[in-house]
Amino acid sequence: MRERILSVDIFRGATILLMVLVNTPGTWSNVYAPFLHADWHGYTPTDLVFPFFLFIVGTSIVFSYQNREVGYDTYKKIIIRTLKLIGLGLFLGAFLIRFPFIKDWESIRFPGVLQRIGVVFFFASLLFINFKWKTLIGIAITLLILYWILMTLVPVDGVASTLERAPNNLANWLDVKVFGSHNYKPDYDPEGLLSTVPSIVSSLLGIFTGLILTSKQEKKATILMGIGGSFLIIGHVWDLVFPINKALWTSSFVLVTAGWANLILALIYYLTDVRKMEFGSIFRYAGANAIVVYFLSSFIAKVMGQIKVGDTSLHGWLFQTIYVHDTISMELSSLLYGLTVVAFYGLLAFVLYKKKIFIKV
Repeated sequence: MRERILSVDIFRGATILLMVLVNTPGTWSNVYAPFLHADWHGYTPTDLVFPFFLFIVGTSIVFSYQNREVGYDTYKKIIIRTLKLIGLGLFLGAFLIRFPFIKDWESIRFPGVLQRIGVVFFFASLLFINFKWKTLIGIAITLLILYWILMTLVPVDGVASTLERAPNNLANWLDVKVFGSHNYKPDYDPEGLLSTVPSIVSSLLGIFTGLILTSKQEKKATILMGIGGSFLIIGHVWDLVFPINKALWTSSFVLVTAGWANLILALIYYLTDVRKMEFGSIFRYAGANAIVVYFLSSFIAKVMGQIKVGDTSLHGWLFQTIYVHDTISMELSSLLYGLTVVAFYGLLAFVLYKKKIFIKV
C-alpha cells in the first residue's frame, strides 16, 4: 500500500475549514474584505477556496485509481459517489425546517457547490482512468481555449457577447434558459452549467499534481513550485484578454488558482513529507471527513438561520448576544463568530478521526 502523503490531507482539511469560515460569518453586513468574494472580475483569498477543493479532488483521484484494475465496480463506485454528492447538494438547496420540509418547487436551486463537486469528480475520474497523462494535458488545454472562444466570440440572441453580468453573457444566458428560477440569482449562478466545463480542468490540474507526487521524481516540491509559478504567470497574462472571474470560472481563473494551489501544496509537502515537520494535525483530521464537515456546517447553518428567536434567527441571536460588543468592531465580531464555528467543526473532525470514523460520500 502506498504511504500516505500528509501534505495532501493537510491541504484538503485546511481548504474545507477555510470554506466553513468564509461561509459562516457572524453577519454578512460586516466582513473583512479578504473573506468576501470579488464583486466580479479579479479575485480575493476567498475565491481560491472552492477551486482549491476541486484541485485536491483531482489529486485524490490519482491516489484512488492509479495502478488499479478498472472494471464494472470502479465505474459503479464513481457513479454512486457522484449521485450522493449531487443528492446532498440538492437536499441542502431544498430543505426547510417547517412542514413539508421542502421549498416550493420554483424556489429550489438546482446548481450548487456539492453538485459541482459531484459532476467534476465524475468527469475527472472517467478521464483519468481512460486516458494517459499526455492526452489529459491536451484535453485540459482544449477545454480552456474552447471556453475562452465560446465566452468571447459566440453572440447571444444576436448581440455580441460580454463578460460582464448581463443578459448577453453566454454563461448567464444559458443558466437562465436551462434553470430558470432554479438559479442562485435571477440572472446567473456561480456554479452554473457552462462554467462547470473549465472547473473540470481545475480537477485535471490537480490530477497532474497527484501524478508528480506519486512519481519517482526527485525534488517534487521544486517541480510543483515551478508549475505553480508558471500557471500564475500564464493566468495573469491571460487575464488581460479573458479576465480572472470566479463566477464565470474563466480559463485565467483556473490557471491562477491552480498556480496558488501548487505553490501552497509544494510548501506543505516540503515541510511535512520531506523535512518531516509535525504540524497541521487539525487540518488532517478535517481532511479525513471533508465532505461530512462541509455538509454538516452548511446544513446546521441553514437550520440556525431558519429558527426564529424574537425578531431574528438563532444564528443572529447568538451572534448579537455573545459576539457583539462596543469595544470591538463588527468585522472582528463577525470573524470571531466564524472562527468559533470552525473550532467546533475542527473538534468534531478530531473526535471522528480518533474514533476512526471515516464517512465516505
